Amino acid sequence: MILIAYKTSHSNIYFFITVSRIKKKNSTVHTIMSMDDSYTHLFNRHFSKNMPEKEMEEYLSPATRLLEKRHEMSEMEHALAAQKEEFQMKMESLQQRREELERKEFQLKESLLKFDKFLKENDSKRARAVKKANDERDLKRVKDKEIGSLSEETRIVTGQKQKLDDRLEKHAMFHKYLERVLASAEEFREIREVIARYDTLVATHKDLIEKDHENQDLIEDQKQKFSRFIEKKRYEILGFNNKLSGLQTRLDKAQIESEKWESLFTHIKNTAAKKTILLGRIKMATHNLYQLVNKQQKGPSAQSEDTAEQLQKIQIFIQDLSQITSDIKKSEHVGTSEAGCTSSG
Repeated sequence: MILIAYKTSHSNIYFFITVSRIKKKNSTVHTIMSMDDSYTHLFNRHFSKNMPEKEMEEYLSPATRLLEKRHEMSEMEHALAAQKEEFQMKMESLQQRREELERKEFQLKESLLKFDKFLKENDSKRARAVKKANDERDLKRVKDKEIGSLSEETRIVTGQKQKLDDRLEKHAMFHKYLERVLASAEEFREIREVIARYDTLVATHKDLIEKDHENQDLIEDQKQKFSRFIEKKRYEILGFNNKLSGLQTRLDKAQIESEKWESLFTHIKNTAAKKTILLGRIKMATHNLYQLVNKQQKGPSAQSEDTAEQLQKIQIFIQDLSQITSDIKKSEHVGTSEAGCTSSG
């Protein structure tokens, strides 16, 4: 519960309004209650009565006026508390009545649901009874038809039974034969075991025949596949033989060409060996001549291992030697000429 205060237009007195929150099921209802009309009238009359005495209040001291105001406020609070208590009691009574009404409403709903369920069950039972009666009538008609058909079937079966009896009497000798077989065979105890064994052997024989036909078809198919495979491989072998012949021809040509190049390589190798030996000899002779040239020059000279440089130095030495020899021959020739002239003169 909440108190809300507001100020009147005629005085400085505050009125209080109570706000109560009532919960109903899942929703919240806010109810604003004001003071009772009689209580409001009482306050208005009280303040209206005191209004002419406003002039008298001017002669009262502030403390007296304060006490009077406090006394009035105390009376107001007591009256408001009493009003609030009465209002609270009314609200509790209303809440109890509301809860009682909700409980009765719930009971009434339960009663209505039970009554509705009872009516539905009665309707369902009546409908099932009607349906059962209709079904029984339909079933009776069906059974009557079945009786008629069964009677006809009974007559037919009776005729078939008579035929089977005649047939049984005719084949009784086979039954006696099976009994003798059963007596002589130790692995069978009953006649139906012999028949079952016979059925098994017949079924096995039939399966074997079917499997043999399948195997014959499979063998024939495999023979055809093998023939096609042999023919295919024969053509492949023929092609490979042609390729092999071509490769053999190329191999022969390659071998001839290889022998030719091998002989050429041997000749080149031999020629290279001879030239290598000749080159070695030339280098050795060049080196010896180079040493002789160095000895003839009788002077310090740098040693060189390069054959080209050695040959160049030998060439220069031979040219110098040739020039010296030519000069000597010329001088000898001049001397001989002068000597001849002298002797002739």
